[in-house]
Amino acid sequence: MTLNTWWMLLVAVGILLAAVLIGILLGLRSRSRAESAPAALVSRAERLRSLPSFRTSVRRRMGVLSGVLAVGAVAVLLGGLVAARPLSPRTIHPVDTSRDIMLCLDVSGSMSEVDVEVLNVFEKLLEGFRGERIGLTIFNSSPVQVFPLTDDYPFIKEQLQSIRSSFSYLDETPEHWVGTLNGPGSSLIGDGLAACTLRFDHADSERSRSVILATDNELVGASILTIEEAARFAAAKHVRVFALNPVQGKDAAVSAQLSDAARLTGGQSYALRDTTSVSDIITEIRKQEARALQGQAQVVRVDSPGLPIALTLVAVLGFLVLLWRVRL
Repeated sequence: MTLNTWWMLLVAVGILLAAVLIGILLGLRSRSRAESAPAALVSRAERLRSLPSFRTSVRRRMGVLSGVLAVGAVAVLLGGLVAARPLSPRTIHPVDTSRDIMLCLDVSGSMSEVDVEVLNVFEKLLEGFRGERIGLTIFNSSPVQVFPLTDDYPFIKEQLQSIRSSFSYLDETPEHWVGTLNGPGSSLIGDGLAACTLRFDHADSERSRSVILATDNELVGASILTIEEAARFAAAKHVRVFALNPVQGKDAAVSAQLSDAARLTGGQSYALRDTTSVSDIITEIRKQEARALQGQAQVVRVDSPGLPIALTLVAVLGFLVLLWRVRL
């Protein structure tokens, strides 16, 4: 057992010591007054004090008075213990009922002019979710996980803003270049989508899983997987893909390929600048049932004043009974 405000116990000890000190001073003062007052003449008083019954009564009264002081001291200390808020450890297994969403961002050169817009859309999506676990993976010729699935929304917003600021190219090596240029080619969409699909944890549990893929689908180079193969892989993992297309309507063939890939997973493709894209994606994701996820066991400390309070009540009751017994 630990104490949340342990100093309250010191306060109780201080009060107890102050009370003892005051009692001693009052006792000395009363004795001084008694010695200075004229004595009452009682015949054969010494014989009265020598009687066994008298001595027994005195011892009994002194014992009861000592008991009053002891029980009172215990009551004060127990009261201090209650005020100090005793805590006891308790192991909990939190259950998170939510959905999993992986933000998947193409950071290739052809997307550099629109990635800031995409990240703004991601932030708007963040405002529409409540409790969903969200992660971010970026890719070009190689994928990099910026942060794993988490429901720490202030952290998510901070990371999105950090990635967005890297597109100002004020640093010698922008953050979105780190780890995304480790292979041949550029904008390997199929490999990027597959990497985002693999970022979901708890593979054995049935969860609502969605990838929000932002890409112009302009492949440069040879990828391991085509976007269609990556979409089929996502569908096999029960992951739905929602695509944000910044060139929707400009290149019909490219846009159709991206839309077909999203539909293979049960998802959809949206134009980046469509005013309803954000709300539509949130609505579609929320249609999927939120599933419970058993969290990691955590040890927390909770208030446990039950026993100290019960002992304090017993001590106070005993104190009052002893006071009544000695007629104080």
